[in-house]
Amino acid sequence: MSTHDNLGTGTGSAGADNKLGHIEQRGIDLIPLGNQRGRPVELFWTWLAANSSVGYMVLGAIVVYSGLSFAQALIALAIGNLAFFTVGVTSLQGPQARTSTFVISRASYGPNGNRLLAFFNWVTLVGFEASSIALIALAGRAILAQAGIDSSATAVTSLIIVVALAIQLAVPLLGHATILVVQRILSYIFIPVYVVIAILVAPKVHLGSIHATGGLALITVAVAIVASGGGLSWSNCGSDYTRYLPASTSKKAIFWWSSLGGLVSAASLEVLGAAVASIIKNASDPIAGLPTVLPSGLLVPFLVLAIFTLWSGNGLDLYSSGLSLQALGVSLRRVYCVIIDLVISGVLAAITVFSAKFNVYFSDFLGLLILWLAPWFAIYTVDWLLRRVYDSSSLTDPAGGVYRRTNGVHLPGVVAQLLGMAGAALWINTTVLKGPISNGAGHSDMSVFMGIAVAGLAYWAMERIPALHRAVHPRPEVAAMAEPGVRA
Repeated sequence: MSTHDNLGTGTGSAGADNKLGHIEQRGIDLIPLGNQRGRPVELFWTWLAANSSVGYMVLGAIVVYSGLSFAQALIALAIGNLAFFTVGVTSLQGPQARTSTFVISRASYGPNGNRLLAFFNWVTLVGFEASSIALIALAGRAILAQAGIDSSATAVTSLIIVVALAIQLAVPLLGHATILVVQRILSYIFIPVYVVIAILVAPKVHLGSIHATGGLALITVAVAIVASGGGLSWSNCGSDYTRYLPASTSKKAIFWWSSLGGLVSAASLEVLGAAVASIIKNASDPIAGLPTVLPSGLLVPFLVLAIFTLWSGNGLDLYSSGLSLQALGVSLRRVYCVIIDLVISGVLAAITVFSAKFNVYFSDFLGLLILWLAPWFAIYTVDWLLRRVYDSSSLTDPAGGVYRRTNGVHLPGVVAQLLGMAGAALWINTTVLKGPISNGAGHSDMSVFMGIAVAGLAYWAMERIPALHRAVHPRPEVAAMAEPGVRA
């Protein structure tokens, strides 16, 4: 075993073995070669359950409420959900690198340059955790209302949030092995129930539009929201769930099982959410209008199901956010990182619920994710395509090993990230930020494609064009260190 296999904030001891029902002690430190096991098909059920959330009904509803017809919404959902293939791409590195996604990301940015990206990732995951807890609270209030209990009181809502947080803690605290099993079981439950709901909603769907104001530009905005709220927002977690697989595992199997699990469930539920939105003309959140769509006898069972689906997806968010907090440099064990993230998400969820602006906050949050996430995905992917093999011990080496470069910063990655973020900002269209290209192009939004294209091409050029490579590597010995495709 490498001298750095046990570094990080996990223990690296025998107790760190990945076992069902046991608290996983291992954090971002390397998975010992003898501990790598499992089958890629497990990834399908993991991602299927994680994305079988009522949150995707929210996304589908938001697309229709933005002004698209149901038919236009289907086009936006079809294109936006192609982003789930990014999850397949970022899942490929885990078995060989044997560590989490944002530790692998150190190869692209250097150990210090990667800290800011790890922070962005942590904020992103906590934001999703908060939105899920907020939806659980809204569903809980709706259940109490059906029982004739006044759930509008601040104390009642606060109690619901506290209980939701306490229950939420269990699965991500136990860790990887438990997550895989629980997600598979939940998939078997979620799928038939959603099929029944779809059958009940279908006759009420309005194939026209409740607004009918959307054109091509608005479709591009919807695509950006769907991509950032779906596949792209999970790409930052891909290798977190493949690092326990043997290095010999088929890359094709990893790619397809990781991609299809999320795509199938998310796309189906977004279509269902868009259908519900075509029936309900106004709703401040996705829970408020359900009584008019579902038969009264099925409303409470659906709300209970919704809560479990949200806990399911949040389990992966919490697990990965804990790893990301460690990758940021926080010297705490994974279990403590999970608890910290859960408390913060609970506070943010309370703010969201009491403001009664869930749809507004969630849309803005998704729109701004693209600014950093699309460029990061491009750089991470290009670096892997150039490199193919990682020096795993250097990834988890606090000093950076062969990836240290100048003061722990790999300038091509940092410069490409800034350029990609600038490119995405030029063509973004959200309520809080509108780019100049967007304003000149009918208020369209091509930020996802701009961020990926600009960052990816810039990183490739700085690594492969000699003049640019020398410009960002002023010291020859640093330029030679960990050059993609050569050493690490």
